[in-house]
Amino acid sequence: MKKTNLFIALLAAMVLMLAACGSNEEASTEPAKKESTETAAADDQAEETATGEEGTTYPLTVSPTVASVEGEESGSINFEDVEFESMPEKIAVFDYGFLDTLDALGVEGIVGVAKDSTLPAHLEKYASDEYKSVGGLKEPLLEDIAEMAPDVIFISGRQSAYYEELKEIAPVVFVGTSQDDYWNTFLSSVDLAAKMFDKEAEAEEYLAKFDSALEEIKALAGNYETSLVTMYNEGKLAGFATNSRYGYIYDVYGFKPVTEDIESSSHGSNFGFEAILEFNPQVLFVIDRTAAVGGESNIDADMENDIVKKTEAYKNGKIVYLDGPLWYLSGGGLQSELAKIDEVLAELK
Repeated sequence: MKKTNLFIALLAAMVLMLAACGSNEEASTEPAKKESTETAAADDQAEETATGEEGTTYPLTVSPTVASVEGEESGSINFEDVEFESMPEKIAVFDYGFLDTLDALGVEGIVGVAKDSTLPAHLEKYASDEYKSVGGLKEPLLEDIAEMAPDVIFISGRQSAYYEELKEIAPVVFVGTSQDDYWNTFLSSVDLAAKMFDKEAEAEEYLAKFDSALEEIKALAGNYETSLVTMYNEGKLAGFATNSRYGYIYDVYGFKPVTEDIESSSHGSNFGFEAILEFNPQVLFVIDRTAAVGGESNIDADMENDIVKKTEAYKNGKIVYLDGPLWYLSGGGLQSELAKIDEVLAELK
């Protein structure tokens, strides 16, 4: 009987000891769990600060697509890198090509566009009252822009003369293309938009459309031995070579230039109808600048004169009239560049 009582007493003592140990262990691990949770929360907060709400890493330094341009009166204008602490929420855009890209990627927050110039047809939704006007392509409304209080202003060559004045309002990023390297600077502007606004997946998906389109147009271009790109402006013509504003028709699309002996210029070199007959291209591309800027175009009557009618291009029905607003004003965007390829394919198939 005594042995039984002793065993029960020992058993009770052991139970009490185990309970005490469990209580101490729980007390000792609780602060560790709390500390681990706080550390994880701090890490999450730091990551959120670094990536921003959408996932793009900020602070972010953005470089211009072109380092400098030659001003008409002020000489060389140099564009600076811009550092953004967070993703811009209010966006002012002058360049139609970049507006095109932002639209294609589904970027939100556009508050001002160049409504005082002719908006391309596929961007006409920006003519609504939902968007304010930053002015025309060559005449910014500085006071109106200041009232918008944008977080960023995107410009290209036509606004470069106002670069310093615009910088006093908000950070300014140059997103224009270079005539010497048009295609690559276009791609740089797409990359810039994708990184700034966390749209890299969307940009990659859209650019994939170019792969098959370029393959098709290169195959088509191989059917012709010579071609010439010209611009029509109120009865006069300008020609473009490979190292020019429209050189990508040769370099990227694959059409062979009928001559390299054309002066490089953003508006082309003077090119008479006699020169067209002399070079006699199999394909003649004509961009209607007159229509692009809202003028009354007589392009059909002026181009199809007795001299041009003697060319191979005319005889074979290969004079390709390209949409003026698309090619002259709104190039450099995802939608417009794909539309250009589609237009050439439709005309020459």
